[in-house]
Amino acid sequence: MSISRAIANCPTLRPSFRKVWILAAAMLTLSAALAQQSPRSDDGAHVLALDNSWNRALEAKDIRALDLLLDDTLKSVDIDGSMQSKPEFLASIKASDYRPAHAVTEQSSAEVYGDSAVVVGIFRTTGVDKGKKYARRERFVDTWENIKGTWKCVATVTVLIPTRQSAD
Repeated sequence: MSISRAIANCPTLRPSFRKVWILAAAMLTLSAALAQQSPRSDDGAHVLALDNSWNRALEAKDIRALDLLLDDTLKSVDIDGSMQSKPEFLASIKASDYRPAHAVTEQSSAEVYGDSAVVVGIFRTTGVDKGKKYARRERFVDTWENIKGTWKCVATVTVLIPTRQSAD
């Protein structure tokens, strides 16, 4: 008897059709899930990079870079609850009495939902605004939309994180 015939006739070595079918279905499902995750995770990383470039643009007061990052329909809610349109937001950054020194994202994460992405994080900034020095930590939520192949921020909300005061 040949070895191949012995293996074929051995019930413990011959996989059942059901096992092969389950394995094939599992592999197909896994490969489909991985194929869908790859573009999503790439988009998430891309949006995070854009969100971080916002910091550099703020530090440099680079209105042109901010203009490219922000959609014309941008709605910005600031830490005091006020709301600004894109032109108002850019004008506030351009103002001569606004001088950011440092803008750093301490932590952030992005979730992609098709052509939309939401970035949530903590932002730390220092500088001078209207003659007063400031050092703030803010929680932010930025909503990005992929518009004609280009990611643009369409909404941003920031909330001041109060400094902890020591108990006396």
